[in-house]
Amino acid sequence: MEEQKTGTRNSRITIILLSLAVIALIIWIFYQRNQFSGLVKEKEAEKIELQSELDSVLTEHNRIKAEYGTLSDSLSAKDSIIQANAIEIRKLLDTQWEYNKVRKKLAMLQKITQGYVRQIDSLYTVNRELVAENEKIRQDYRNEQYKTQTLIKDKEELTQKVNEAAILRAYDVSVTAYKLKGGEKEQATDKATRTDRLRICFTVGENPLVASGKKILYVRITRPDNVVVTKSKYDTFIFNGQTIPYSIREDIQYDGKSQNRCVVWTKKDNDKPAMKGRYQVTVFTEDREIGTGTFELK
Repeated sequence: MEEQKTGTRNSRITIILLSLAVIALIIWIFYQRNQFSGLVKEKEAEKIELQSELDSVLTEHNRIKAEYGTLSDSLSAKDSIIQANAIEIRKLLDTQWEYNKVRKKLAMLQKITQGYVRQIDSLYTVNRELVAENEKIRQDYRNEQYKTQTLIKDKEELTQKVNEAAILRAYDVSVTAYKLKGGEKEQATDKATRTDRLRICFTVGENPLVASGKKILYVRITRPDNVVVTKSKYDTFIFNGQTIPYSIREDIQYDGKSQNRCVVWTKKDNDKPAMKGRYQVTVFTEDREIGTGTFELK
């Protein structure tokens, strides 16, 4: 009986100890479960934080790329490195809890993006300086072109003025009509019926700009009916692209100084009187009209 009582007491103790152990185990499991649940929540929060930080880095990187446009194309190799690192970090965030490793890679990615910004900013600065320099070169070129065009224009205007100034002029064109008596004896007249000869005098003006040498003068006597009197149908010269008749040709040696010249026209048909009215006398060189005058026969 005594042994039976002892065995029963031991069984009870064992049951009590086992119950306490089960209770302790349950409490430990519950505690560990709470601890694990808290760790999961903490890790999820850390994952979200890291994901947000990664998104922020990539958003800023993409903004810089868009802001600098085609200039960022020159850093395409570095951009590829940034994108590759971002993909690797996303994989780590999705598959592992090695967030310390993720933080290290994220810090490295931030350094790479900062270097990208510095490089692209440096490129932008250099590009801006080059653009400014090119604009200055273009402006200098435009200024030089303007100066050259101005010089050309001034030269052309000066050349034109010199050309306009470097021409002969015939001044004081005067005509005296004569009646011939006894051969070559002349008597001045203003009567058409008595006129046998015209003496046309003028002064070739001084002009040092005109090249010295032989000059050909053509004198045209135009009757009141606008017909030019000539000695021969072959007495013509080219003026402004047209062949026109002349009455008298006079060759002179010109040395830049003024000289008085007189030419004579003698009527061919003595039986036919000169036409009454106002005559015009025009003096030409080979390329221009240089003087004019009029006279009248009654």
